[in-house]
Amino acid sequence: MGSSVRKGKAVLPAEQAARPSREQPHRAATEDYHHEAQNANNGQAITASCKNQDTDLQFKIQAYIDKNTVMIFSNTACSLSAKVKELFKSMSVPFCSLELDQTEDGQKLQDVLYELTMETSVPIVFVQQKQIGNYDKTLKAHKEGKIQKLLETKRHDHVQDSYDYDLIVIGGGSGGLAASKEAAKYGKKVMVLDYVTPTPQGTRWGLGGTCVNVGCIPKKLMHQAALLGQAVQDSRKFGWQFEEKAVKHSWETMTEAVQNYIGSLNWGYRVSLKEKKVTYENAFGEFVGLHTIKATNNKGKEKFYTAEKFLIATGERPRYLGVPGDKEYCISSDDLFSLPYCPGKTLVVGASYVALECAGFLAGLGLDVTVMVRSILLRGFDQEMANKIGEHMEEHGVKFIKEFVPTKVERIEEGTPGKLKVIAQSTDGREIIEGEYNTVLLAVGRDACTRTIGLDKVGVKINERSGKIPVSDEEQTNVPYIYAIGDVLEGKLELTPVAIQAGRLLARRLYDGATLKCDYVNVPTTVFTPLEYGACGFSEETALEKFGEENIEIYHSYFWPLEWTVPSRDNNKCYAKIICNIQDNERVIGFHVLGPNAGEVTQGFSAAIKCGLTKAQLDNTIGIHPVCAEIFTTLSVTKRSGGNILQSGC
Repeated sequence: MGSSVRKGKAVLPAEQAARPSREQPHRAATEDYHHEAQNANNGQAITASCKNQDTDLQFKIQAYIDKNTVMIFSNTACSLSAKVKELFKSMSVPFCSLELDQTEDGQKLQDVLYELTMETSVPIVFVQQKQIGNYDKTLKAHKEGKIQKLLETKRHDHVQDSYDYDLIVIGGGSGGLAASKEAAKYGKKVMVLDYVTPTPQGTRWGLGGTCVNVGCIPKKLMHQAALLGQAVQDSRKFGWQFEEKAVKHSWETMTEAVQNYIGSLNWGYRVSLKEKKVTYENAFGEFVGLHTIKATNNKGKEKFYTAEKFLIATGERPRYLGVPGDKEYCISSDDLFSLPYCPGKTLVVGASYVALECAGFLAGLGLDVTVMVRSILLRGFDQEMANKIGEHMEEHGVKFIKEFVPTKVERIEEGTPGKLKVIAQSTDGREIIEGEYNTVLLAVGRDACTRTIGLDKVGVKINERSGKIPVSDEEQTNVPYIYAIGDVLEGKLELTPVAIQAGRLLARRLYDGATLKCDYVNVPTTVFTPLEYGACGFSEETALEKFGEENIEIYHSYFWPLEWTVPSRDNNKCYAKIICNIQDNERVIGFHVLGPNAGEVTQGFSAAIKCGLTKAQLDNTIGIHPVCAEIFTTLSVTKRSGGNILQSGC
């Protein structure tokens, strides 16, 4: 006897078996239909009398299975039966349950069920006429998305024309906006839900996501403010004369200008969505059932919408330490760029690019800055480049406290900025230190915004530790009608242009028949520390691990930007490095540069790398003189050789 019910068909008389409840329309998600299937005659849960002992029990069981999308053979006294019903209720999926202990011939039915299914206990679950099994197997199938796939098949076949929208995008950041507008271009009905949960300090912002409001845009503008300060100092050597006391920086003027520009971008995004006929709601999106989402605005008003497909583009938010005083007294990058007062003496906790970028421009604006580092700088980046960045920052006044973590933050003086005391412990637990600062900026990582949007209700699988969502190479989650892009993805780069590209390509594949997928490997990026760092391709560590030391050739050199020679600063600090695969005609697989305008330098070379750039092609390229980028056309010293790479001139 096989493990599944035989394929025979039978239709039972109404008095012998309840007619199955019909599939509910998707709009019914707002109704309370999380009940056991109801008997059409008396509205009570099925407790079949099954008086006709001549009924073929196997055909009777098959009839229940055939007539119901979800069929649960259960027992009213069984806690696992109750749990499996709660599971389907949480998914807003109607089901039929036959309570075997309340059925006259229930024991006989149970014996036949055990023989047919090889399951030794209730509940026994069937979805779309397919045997799922007992509670543990059902829970496992739910977590793996198998139940959702079975249910999706029926939904797609029967009610695909009844959705409110073709696509609902959860998250109004760069990726979500790009995908929504691209989908609308192909005539699809699209909605964007975007909601900013205030920070512990009460900061919130408008449409556009992290990059526009509290990331790339304000960060680069404040980095530019710091560079201008350095340029003012350099200008003396070029003949400019001014009184030192006449040059000062106004934090308030800078933040007002930055926020005014961001406000114009927020408005522009709203106008753009309207022009593209994309519906926008400032509301928090949460899945409540198959193809159904609840949108809650800031006044608590709830609306429910359905869509054929969903896109998760909720991004990330800064992580806190989980120590006394962190949320009460510390700020994050979400707060810094709109801070209404100068932060003063600042402790930056963390060693991420966010930490070092913020520490860099704060120091460049003349503030006293200390960075507290738990382990290494710029985890995930080329470590030689990361350490050179740290050394340069130290030489320019940024202090580092290494291998320490805060354990408590206390307020010792009110005010704007006020004064805080930070107590920290060494990572080996042997030493305790204290320090006083005006502001403590936490930049210890970011968490994906996935745990509160109801993914468990629809079975979307996430990494339980990080909250990240694993997807296929087409950005599809384990639930077929739900996709994800951007910073919430597991194992992908957390960069705005990556999210934008992925969003556009996804919309084209879904609605225009395209096949091109997002390339997550050859992605250029820049860290806007005082000494900027541009990179594309593999880090040195990753390349050596992946290809082996004997198959890698590394060419490198220091260089001195002409603009820095007259002020006579930072000689032999800028650095260029390419990593080549010897077995592939010395193809360039890693590109790294430290120096001014590193992003501008990297962008052009990244296109060449994507096209298969080789060392010979670089050597045959005529450089532009005198610019920083020309160094890559003259690299001749390999790391393997140990040759001198110091420069004495431009």
